[in-house]
Amino acid sequence: MRSPNPPNVWTYLLPGGHRIVAGKSDVDNDRLSMKVAGPNHWWFHVRGMPGSHVILIPAEGHTPNATLLKTAAAVAAYHSKARGGGVAAVSGTLARYVTKPRGASPGSVRIRKEKIFKVRPALPSEPS
Repeated sequence: MRSPNPPNVWTYLLPGGHRIVAGKSDVDNDRLSMKVAGPNHWWFHVRGMPGSHVILIPAEGHTPNATLLKTAAAVAAYHSKARGGGVAAVSGTLARYVTKPRGASPGSVRIRKEKIFKVRPALPSEPS
């Protein structure tokens, strides 16, 4: 059986070996959230409007601090319809709490145990 194509994403490398990955389409968001994200990776999406699913992949053996989580949330706001606005509300949770309802359209997910981040849309200083 042939495996599906990997998602088409934007990748940002951060100091310390952390990575932030953002999907480019609904189908890419699905693959990123359901196939690529590990249970201990963080998942982000702007609240209440269309945008990319964003995954924070921390460096091996590291737990992300508040600054790293806010950086990833800012990337989610940037890759959304909130980009042109001011402060945006972004939902974040561990990827283990992200599920896809049966029969849901691509890019649709259900999340639990979310934390809300209030951030300005921004990219990290070192995109790749």
